[in-house]
Amino acid sequence: MVVVRILWLLGISYFLGAIPFGYIIAKLTRNVDVRQIESGRTGGTNTLRAAGFWAGLATATLDILKGASAVWLAKFVFPELYWVHVLAPVMAIIGHNYSLILAERDPEGKVRVYGGAGGAPAAGGALGLWAPSLLYILAIGVVLFFVVGYASVTTMSVPLIAGVVFAWQVRAGNLPAVYPFYAVLAEALLLWALRPNIRRLLNGTERVVGLRAWWAKRQAQQSRG
Repeated sequence: MVVVRILWLLGISYFLGAIPFGYIIAKLTRNVDVRQIESGRTGGTNTLRAAGFWAGLATATLDILKGASAVWLAKFVFPELYWVHVLAPVMAIIGHNYSLILAERDPEGKVRVYGGAGGAPAAGGALGLWAPSLLYILAIGVVLFFVVGYASVTTMSVPLIAGVVFAWQVRAGNLPAVYPFYAVLAEALLLWALRPNIRRLLNGTERVVGLRAWWAKRQAQQSRG
């Protein structure tokens, strides 16, 4: 009976993650299909490109809450099963990255699913597991975004930051020993989803953002002047 309840909870966590807030918000605010814009992902970054800052911010916030809600539900139903607390947000990330809600057949008849890269629900999972971790993720993430200048690198850093914070708290005796494994699983999912970005990072063609983008634009203007 417990196994069935766990499977139900993990299924609910998947479908929480699968809610395509970016697609919904872009449709409602600008009547655009975010899947047809730039990367085609449904997360906050691509929704910002498709429908503007506030749409992107709303999407990122709701996507964070998807991951957090999966953990909160797991803690409520299974307060002592810490490994379930870890798996619930992992399922939310999978749902976010591969949403069956947006599944469709391509011209060849193959089923294709859409989703994001997983950064926001990964941060939400960390929030649900230990709320103060989100402060570290946001602070370090902002610095990486504006200084390093790659949104993909910022996304990939989310589980790494959470993992360091969780390991520190486990060492201090404040968190269950299984919690750092969440960071390992989440990082694997994000790296898999961001394979195209990693290839562009390696060949130097990844989109630049933040201060680096501003500096490159300024240098281009000066060279034309």
